[in-house]
Amino acid sequence: MKIESLDLQYIIRNILNSRKYRNTGLNRETIHDLILKEAPKFSSEKSLVKAVRRKLHNIVAPYLGEPDYIPLTKRLNKLNKHTLNSPQLQEVCREALSGHASTRERLPVMTEFYEQLFQHIGKPQSLLDLACGLHPLAFPWMGLPPTMHYHAYDIIQPRVDFINHFFSTIDMTPLAENRDILINPPPIRAEVGLFFKEAHRFEKREPGCNRLFWEYLQVDTLAVSLPAQNLSGTHDLTKQQRQLIHANLPKNCNVSELLIENELIFIIEKS
Repeated sequence: MKIESLDLQYIIRNILNSRKYRNTGLNRETIHDLILKEAPKFSSEKSLVKAVRRKLHNIVAPYLGEPDYIPLTKRLNKLNKHTLNSPQLQEVCREALSGHASTRERLPVMTEFYEQLFQHIGKPQSLLDLACGLHPLAFPWMGLPPTMHYHAYDIIQPRVDFINHFFSTIDMTPLAENRDILINPPPIRAEVGLFFKEAHRFEKREPGCNRLFWEYLQVDTLAVSLPAQNLSGTHDLTKQQRQLIHANLPKNCNVSELLIENELIFIIEKS
């Protein structure tokens, strides 16, 4: 279909007002980009919208779960100024992290996970958490100083708001932002970029997009994690994850691997 024949804003509004996405605060640019990319493949608007919804389902991943931010925010409000090792603060963080499958899997090994990760790449003073989901809520276990610059990016506004509220609660600068990082990669210079459990979904959205995205990022070290097994634990994904990484490596990069529980972490050193 020709883009000129479509009422883009009408399609975007309909998708955002649908029951599935009505209260998600989903980034409009994401839907707009999907329409532009998918339109040439279809001859009818109905088929196009169906394809966009299918891609959007994979990007937003509602099947992985989402916590209820209202009660969690109220609990944060009652904490006032607590230190990172406060049991009350950590309880709220654990509950939030357990609401999404991607971060829930990491809960039993969080301390060991970040000890191994930052022992390998060093403890940064500046960090980009890319397509972060709820991952910033694990900050109390990272062993990093609250004086650091922690930039977090997601396309769901309630997540971004809750992360910023959490940052403010622990006296960190609230640097979470609603940004589609594939369309608008952050131009910020940082020591480390974290891209956890998202590269495979990026490939489904736009095959081969990871290479250009990783090249653009202005970080010294990029840690890309992917599941070593499927969600049910019945299939080993190691071989295909390595293929994905090496097929998208920017030029003049060195890559090493860490395996922590069910998570393969590829450490990409950019020269």
